[in-house]
Amino acid sequence: MVKKGKDAERGRKESGRRSGDRGRYGRLSRERVLAAALELVDREGLSALSMRRVGAELGVEAMALYRYAPSKDALLDGLVEALFIELQDYLDATDTDTDTAGTGAGEAEATAAGSSPEGPEWRTELHRIALATYRVALAHPQVVPLVATRMLAVPLAQRPLAVLLDHERVLTLFEEAGLDENKASLAFRAFNSWVLGYIFVELRAMVDNPEESDPAFRLGLHRMPVQELPRLRRTAPALAEHGGPEGLAAGLSALLDRFVQDVV
Repeated sequence: MVKKGKDAERGRKESGRRSGDRGRYGRLSRERVLAAALELVDREGLSALSMRRVGAELGVEAMALYRYAPSKDALLDGLVEALFIELQDYLDATDTDTDTAGTGAGEAEATAAGSSPEGPEWRTELHRIALATYRVALAHPQVVPLVATRMLAVPLAQRPLAVLLDHERVLTLFEEAGLDENKASLAFRAFNSWVLGYIFVELRAMVDNPEESDPAFRLGLHRMPVQELPRLRRTAPALAEHGGPEGLAAGLSALLDRFVQDVV
Protein backbone atom coordinates (compact mmCIF):
# COMPACT_ATOMS: atom_id res chain seq x y z
CA MET A 1 0.00 0.00 0.00
CA VAL A 2 2.83 2.37 0.77
CA LYS A 3 4.43 1.61 -2.60
CA LYS A 4 1.15 2.31 -4.38
CA GLY A 5 0.83 5.59 -2.54
CA LYS A 6 4.34 6.62 -3.62
CA ASP A 7 3.63 5.57 -7.20
CA ALA A 8 0.43 7.59 -7.23
CA GLU A 9 2.24 10.63 -5.85
CA ARG A 10 4.99 10.24 -8.46
CA GLY A 11 2.33 9.95 -11.17
CA ARG A 12 0.63 13.15 -10.00
CA LYS A 13 3.94 15.04 -10.09
CA GLU A 14 4.85 13.76 -13.56
CA SER A 15 1.35 14.58 -14.80
CA GLY A 16 1.75 18.09 -13.43
CA ARG A 17 5.04 18.56 -15.25
CA ARG A 18 3.51 17.33 -18.49
CA SER A 19 0.44 19.53 -18.15
CA GLY A 20 2.66 22.62 -18.16
CA ASP A 21 3.99 21.44 -21.51
CA ARG A 22 0.58 21.42 -23.16
CA GLY A 23 -0.71 24.58 -24.79
CA ARG A 24 -4.04 25.43 -26.31
CA TYR A 25 -3.08 23.52 -29.49
CA GLY A 26 -1.63 20.40 -27.85
CA ARG A 27 1.76 19.32 -26.55
CA LEU A 28 4.70 21.57 -27.22
CA SER A 29 7.72 20.72 -29.35
CA ARG A 30 10.76 22.70 -30.42
CA GLU A 31 9.32 23.01 -33.90
CA ARG A 32 6.05 24.47 -32.59
CA VAL A 33 7.87 26.90 -30.29
CA LEU A 34 10.07 28.18 -33.13
CA ALA A 35 7.10 28.37 -35.50
CA ALA A 36 5.17 30.47 -32.99
CA ALA A 37 8.19 32.75 -32.45
CA LEU A 38 8.64 33.16 -36.21
CA GLU A 39 4.97 33.99 -36.71
CA LEU A 40 5.09 36.55 -33.89
CA VAL A 41 8.18 38.27 -35.30
CA ASP A 42 6.78 38.24 -38.85
CA ARG A 43 3.66 39.94 -37.54
CA GLU A 44 5.02 42.39 -34.95
CA GLY A 45 8.80 42.58 -35.38
CA LEU A 46 11.75 41.55 -33.26
CA SER A 47 10.92 44.05 -30.53
CA ALA A 48 7.81 42.01 -29.70
CA LEU A 49 9.76 38.79 -29.11
CA SER A 50 9.90 37.54 -25.53
CA MET A 51 9.40 34.22 -23.79
CA ARG A 52 6.19 35.58 -22.31
CA ARG A 53 4.77 36.59 -25.68
CA VAL A 54 5.68 33.28 -27.34
CA GLY A 55 4.15 31.45 -24.38
CA ALA A 56 0.97 33.49 -24.78
CA GLU A 57 0.87 32.61 -28.48
CA LEU A 58 0.96 28.91 -27.53
CA GLY A 59 -1.27 29.19 -24.48
CA VAL A 60 1.37 28.22 -21.92
CA GLU A 61 3.42 29.89 -19.21
CA ALA A 62 6.79 31.25 -20.32
CA MET A 63 8.56 28.74 -18.05
CA ALA A 64 7.21 25.90 -20.19
CA LEU A 65 9.36 27.10 -23.11
CA TYR A 66 12.72 26.83 -21.40
CA ARG A 67 13.24 23.15 -22.24
CA TYR A 68 12.99 24.09 -25.93
CA ALA A 69 14.77 27.45 -25.81
CA PRO A 70 16.59 27.98 -22.51
CA SER A 71 17.21 31.71 -23.03
CA LYS A 72 16.27 34.69 -25.17
CA ASP A 73 19.52 34.24 -27.12
CA ALA A 74 18.61 30.61 -27.76
CA LEU A 75 15.24 31.76 -29.06
CA LEU A 76 16.96 34.23 -31.42
CA ASP A 77 19.26 31.47 -32.66
CA GLY A 78 16.17 29.33 -33.10
CA LEU A 79 14.68 31.91 -35.43
CA VAL A 80 17.80 31.72 -37.61
CA GLU A 81 17.50 27.93 -37.50
CA ALA A 82 13.85 28.13 -38.55
CA LEU A 83 14.79 30.35 -41.50
CA PHE A 84 17.42 27.91 -42.75
CA ILE A 85 15.13 24.90 -42.20
CA GLU A 86 12.54 26.64 -44.38
CA LEU A 87 15.26 27.27 -46.96
CA GLN A 88 16.19 23.57 -46.97
CA ASP A 89 12.52 22.56 -47.31
CA TYR A 90 12.16 24.98 -50.22
CA LEU A 91 15.25 23.59 -51.95
CA ASP A 92 14.12 20.00 -51.40
CA ALA A 93 10.70 20.76 -52.88
CA THR A 94 12.04 22.46 -56.01
CA ASP A 95 14.82 19.90 -56.47
CA THR A 96 12.50 16.95 -56.95
CA ASP A 97 9.84 18.61 -59.12
CA THR A 98 10.06 18.41 -62.91
CA ASP A 99 8.12 20.27 -65.55
CA THR A 100 6.38 18.74 -68.57
CA ALA A 101 9.51 19.09 -70.72
CA GLY A 102 11.57 17.12 -68.22
CA THR A 103 13.62 20.07 -66.97
CA GLY A 104 14.04 20.22 -63.20
CA ALA A 105 11.81 22.90 -61.65
CA GLY A 106 14.78 24.20 -59.68
CA GLU A 107 16.84 24.54 -62.86
CA ALA A 108 13.97 26.26 -64.69
CA GLU A 109 13.53 28.67 -61.78
CA ALA A 110 17.24 29.54 -61.73
CA THR A 111 17.22 30.02 -65.50
CA ALA A 112 14.26 32.41 -65.27
CA ALA A 113 16.18 34.44 -62.71
CA GLY A 114 19.09 34.91 -65.06
CA SER A 115 21.48 31.96 -64.77
CA SER A 116 22.59 30.17 -67.91
CA PRO A 117 20.72 26.92 -68.75
CA GLU A 118 23.85 25.72 -70.57
CA GLY A 119 26.02 26.13 -67.46
CA PRO A 120 27.31 23.17 -65.44
CA GLU A 121 25.08 21.67 -62.77
CA TRP A 122 27.07 23.11 -59.87
CA ARG A 123 26.62 26.62 -61.25
CA THR A 124 22.87 26.23 -61.76
CA GLU A 125 22.59 24.88 -58.23
CA LEU A 126 24.42 27.86 -56.73
CA HIS A 127 21.99 30.15 -58.54
CA ARG A 128 19.09 28.08 -57.21
CA ILE A 129 20.39 28.34 -53.63
CA ALA A 130 20.87 32.10 -53.99
CA LEU A 131 17.38 32.58 -55.38
CA ALA A 132 15.81 30.37 -52.71
CA THR A 133 17.66 32.27 -49.97
CA TYR A 134 16.41 35.54 -51.44
CA ARG A 135 12.79 34.38 -51.52
CA VAL A 136 12.77 32.86 -48.04
CA ALA A 137 14.46 35.95 -46.59
CA LEU A 138 11.98 38.34 -48.21
CA ALA A 139 9.15 36.24 -46.78
CA HIS A 140 10.57 36.89 -43.27
CA PRO A 141 12.15 40.37 -43.45
CA GLN A 142 11.95 40.94 -39.70
CA VAL A 143 14.14 37.88 -39.05
CA VAL A 144 16.82 38.66 -41.66
CA PRO A 145 18.86 40.99 -39.37
CA LEU A 146 19.44 38.02 -37.05
CA VAL A 147 21.31 36.20 -39.82
CA ALA A 148 23.96 38.91 -39.47
CA THR A 149 23.86 39.69 -35.75
CA ARG A 150 23.64 36.11 -34.46
CA MET A 151 26.41 34.93 -36.79
CA LEU A 152 28.59 37.66 -35.30
CA ALA A 153 27.82 36.42 -31.79
CA VAL A 154 27.80 32.64 -32.30
CA PRO A 155 31.00 30.68 -33.13
CA LEU A 156 30.89 28.49 -36.23
CA ALA A 157 30.68 25.16 -34.38
CA GLN A 158 27.78 26.39 -32.21
CA ARG A 159 25.55 27.54 -35.04
CA PRO A 160 22.35 25.58 -35.71
CA LEU A 161 22.83 22.42 -37.78
CA ALA A 162 20.59 23.81 -40.53
CA VAL A 163 23.01 26.74 -40.96
CA LEU A 164 26.06 24.44 -41.04
CA LEU A 165 24.40 22.18 -43.62
CA ASP A 166 23.84 25.22 -45.82
CA HIS A 167 27.56 26.05 -45.55
CA GLU A 168 28.45 22.44 -46.40
CA ARG A 169 26.16 22.47 -49.44
CA VAL A 170 27.78 25.56 -50.92
CA LEU A 171 31.33 24.35 -50.26
CA THR A 172 30.51 21.03 -51.91
CA LEU A 173 29.41 22.82 -55.06
CA PHE A 174 32.62 24.83 -55.23
CA GLU A 175 34.55 21.59 -54.84
CA GLU A 176 32.56 20.17 -57.76
CA ALA A 177 33.56 23.27 -59.72
CA GLY A 178 37.19 22.20 -59.34
CA LEU A 179 38.31 24.76 -56.77
CA ASP A 180 40.89 23.73 -54.20
CA GLU A 181 40.25 24.39 -50.51
CA ASN A 182 41.85 27.84 -50.55
CA LYS A 183 39.92 29.06 -53.59
CA ALA A 184 36.74 27.38 -52.37
CA SER A 185 36.96 29.26 -49.07
CA LEU A 186 37.42 32.56 -50.90
CA ALA A 187 34.52 31.78 -53.23
CA PHE A 188 32.37 30.71 -50.27
CA ARG A 189 32.96 34.05 -48.54
CA ALA A 190 32.23 35.95 -51.73
CA PHE A 191 29.06 33.95 -52.42
CA ASN A 192 27.64 34.55 -48.94
CA SER A 193 28.70 38.19 -48.93
CA TRP A 194 26.97 38.81 -52.24
CA VAL A 195 23.74 36.94 -51.48
CA LEU A 196 23.27 38.26 -47.93
CA GLY A 197 24.49 41.74 -48.84
CA TYR A 198 22.07 41.89 -51.75
CA ILE A 199 19.20 40.83 -49.49
CA PHE A 200 20.12 43.44 -46.87
CA VAL A 201 20.18 46.16 -49.54
CA GLU A 202 16.80 45.01 -50.87
CA LEU A 203 15.29 45.20 -47.38
CA ARG A 204 16.84 48.49 -46.26
CA ALA A 205 14.42 51.22 -45.21
CA MET A 206 14.07 53.90 -47.90
CA VAL A 207 10.57 55.37 -47.65
CA ASP A 208 10.27 58.39 -45.36
CA ASN A 209 6.51 58.91 -45.67
CA PRO A 210 4.44 56.01 -47.10
CA GLU A 211 1.36 58.24 -47.33
CA GLU A 212 2.99 60.58 -49.84
CA SER A 213 2.34 60.00 -53.54
CA ASP A 214 5.05 62.41 -54.71
CA PRO A 215 8.30 60.37 -55.00
CA ALA A 216 10.49 63.18 -53.64
CA PHE A 217 8.40 63.65 -50.50
CA ARG A 218 7.81 59.91 -50.20
CA LEU A 219 11.57 59.42 -49.94
CA GLY A 220 12.06 62.54 -47.84
CA LEU A 221 14.51 64.16 -50.26
CA HIS A 222 13.63 67.56 -48.79
CA ARG A 223 15.43 66.43 -45.62
CA MET A 224 18.72 66.02 -47.51
CA PRO A 225 20.88 69.15 -47.95
CA VAL A 226 21.13 69.96 -51.66
CA GLN A 227 24.67 71.30 -51.62
CA GLU A 228 26.17 68.45 -49.61
CA LEU A 229 24.32 65.48 -51.13
CA PRO A 230 23.58 66.29 -54.78
CA ARG A 231 24.38 62.84 -56.19
CA LEU A 232 22.55 60.96 -53.46
CA ARG A 233 19.45 63.08 -53.98
CA ARG A 234 19.50 62.43 -57.72
CA THR A 235 20.12 58.71 -57.31
CA ALA A 236 17.78 58.03 -54.37
CA PRO A 237 14.69 57.18 -56.50
CA ALA A 238 16.70 54.55 -58.39
CA LEU A 239 18.23 53.23 -55.16
CA ALA A 240 14.74 52.83 -53.72
CA GLU A 241 13.80 50.39 -56.49
CA HIS A 242 14.28 46.69 -55.80
CA GLY A 243 16.81 44.87 -57.94
CA GLY A 244 14.81 41.66 -57.78
CA PRO A 245 15.98 38.14 -58.64
CA GLU A 246 17.47 39.36 -61.92
CA GLY A 247 19.92 41.66 -60.17
CA LEU A 248 20.85 38.90 -57.75
CA ALA A 249 21.54 36.47 -60.60
CA ALA A 250 23.52 38.97 -62.68
CA GLY A 251 25.88 39.77 -59.82
CA LEU A 252 26.27 36.10 -58.92
CA SER A 253 27.14 35.22 -62.51
CA ALA A 254 29.88 37.85 -62.54
CA LEU A 255 31.20 36.60 -59.20
CA LEU A 256 31.31 32.97 -60.35
CA ASP A 257 33.06 33.96 -63.59
CA ARG A 258 35.76 35.59 -61.50
CA PHE A 259 36.44 32.55 -59.32
CA VAL A 260 36.19 29.71 -61.84
CA GLN A 261 37.88 31.26 -64.89
CA ASP A 262 41.11 29.37 -64.19
CA VAL A 263 39.52 25.96 -63.76
CA VAL A 264 36.48 25.90 -66.06
